Amino acid sequence: MQNGFEDFQKMSKDNVELAVKSFGAMSKGFQEMATEIADFSKKAFEEGTAAAEKVVAAKSIDKAVEAQSSFLRASYEGYVGQATKLGEIYTGAAKEAYKPIETAVQAAQKAAK
Repeated sequence: MQNGFEDFQKMSKDNVELAVKSFGAMSKGFQEMATEIADFSKKAFEEGTAAAEKVVAAKSIDKAVEAQSSFLRASYEGYVGQATKLGEIYTGAAKEAYKPIETAVQAAQKAAK
């Protein structure tokens, strides 16, 4: 009876440690995503301001349309690239967060056999 209780306590302690590791991995991933989003937002604002200045300073409507089109194309490509990068960060964080849980599941399967 005593041995079963000790095993239960150890398993509970191990599970808490695994949960903390998992939470830490997700927290790190979210921090990385927040930094990436902040950097992208700053860059997008600066590029948007520069593009607006080009459009206003254009000598003709053709040049203004050309500058605006160029900005929109670059903005779209930047957004797609950023979305891809954020997806990769999220996927990596999810994998890292799942590793401790996977370890616990494998240990439980071994114990059950």
